[in-house]
Amino acid sequence: MKKITLLLILFAFQYTFGQITLKITAIPTNTPTNASIYLAGDVNSWNEADPNYIMQNDGLGNKQITIPEGVGSVNYKFTRGTWASVEGNATGNFRPNRTFTFTGKPQTVNLTILSWEDLGGTSVNSTAAANVQVLNTGFFIPQLNKSRKIWLYLPPDYNSSTKRYPVLYMADGQNLFDNETSFSGEWQVDETLNTLFNQGDYGAIVVGIDNGGSERLNEYSPWVNTQYSAGGKGDEYMQFVAETLKPYIDSNFRTQPEPEFNALIGSSMGALISVYGGCEFSNKFEKIGVFSPAFWFSLSDLKTYISNNTNSVANLRMYFVAGQNESSTMVSNINTIKNNLISKGVSNNEVFTKFDSYGTHTESYWRGEFGAAYKWLFSKTNLSIQNGYNSSKIEIQQLNSGEIILKGLTDETSFTVFSILGKKIMTVNYFNGIYKLPDTLTKGLYFLKSDDILSHKAIKILIQ
Repeated sequence: MKKITLLLILFAFQYTFGQITLKITAIPTNTPTNASIYLAGDVNSWNEADPNYIMQNDGLGNKQITIPEGVGSVNYKFTRGTWASVEGNATGNFRPNRTFTFTGKPQTVNLTILSWEDLGGTSVNSTAAANVQVLNTGFFIPQLNKSRKIWLYLPPDYNSSTKRYPVLYMADGQNLFDNETSFSGEWQVDETLNTLFNQGDYGAIVVGIDNGGSERLNEYSPWVNTQYSAGGKGDEYMQFVAETLKPYIDSNFRTQPEPEFNALIGSSMGALISVYGGCEFSNKFEKIGVFSPAFWFSLSDLKTYISNNTNSVANLRMYFVAGQNESSTMVSNINTIKNNLISKGVSNNEVFTKFDSYGTHTESYWRGEFGAAYKWLFSKTNLSIQNGYNSSKIEIQQLNSGEIILKGLTDETSFTVFSILGKKIMTVNYFNGIYKLPDTLTKGLYFLKSDDILSHKAIKILIQ
């Protein structure tokens, strides 16, 4: 009996040892939402809608199928269920058969579908709004010794105001603003924020960081997943975001650099690294947007990290959103990590979870959820006054007499008086000394702020 069992094990091992995994990593942007993609070829008599050969989501935003060990070469193509909707070339026309060859060793083949014959070519014009720019096509990452494309969204009034803005640092920058660069449709972050701004939203800067393609799994997890032989560079990636990129953005743009005004947002693996980044750099990012997180990739390691983490997470505000049926463990994994975070000090009132019956692991789903997540994350944050860095060198305070005293200024400085609602009331010029506030101010609470002093917060003043 033992010999029979051993033979069965050896047979199964030989059967799977040379298997081939076909992985689709990019599909046309005009692919219908939730379309099933089939493999048709020599392995299934060229059945264009074989239910046994539907490409499956891998939990990382790709679609894949594993073909057991065989011999020789196999011809195949991808369809959406009919030969009319077979894949085409870049112009939407006929493309030759694809081919793979069994070698006796396991293989993973990454593939791109360029078009569907019934939908035409995939060439599209840029859909990025006018207030989106590529900050740098090759921003250097010293922690990883490589470069990456960085996108920048500036609010509509950035060039016509002196406001300082919160900043969203978002993973998978290719998919945020432009159909031309996206995997399977963009998030429309720019259109969403522009619409909200027109409806009265204060505005925010968005920094989109392109993923590293084949390095995406490595950079979006601090821990190695042995099954995928990937991960382990997430700590270096987050050091780049927190210690290299954020200081650059804060130095070159009008940001509100305190952690309460800075967010990390991502989906799938990008959500995993965002949660890690919020815990590891809670002194820099307090708002975390978590879309369909791939917690399964490093669940045990993440749980252990949260339990052992000595950084304070008490000020984190976190938004979790996912589809109920994205995977069998999606909802339970989110609840597990949420509870772990709460046990470490995150307030239950500062965590929001949303599980949708219609949710899918797709850009289109995340696009529809982005606006609500952004508004909730900043719903308790006072953005009406443009706060800056704290400074120990400058002292501004109101005396019991109602006068204000200023110390540490190096020159006469212009200050703006704002109402409690953020309305600009007047401008006054002060240097070091004690000053009586203008008689024209009526009783009430005001804020005193200078944009010339980039390192000083707004000061509350009370007129009695």
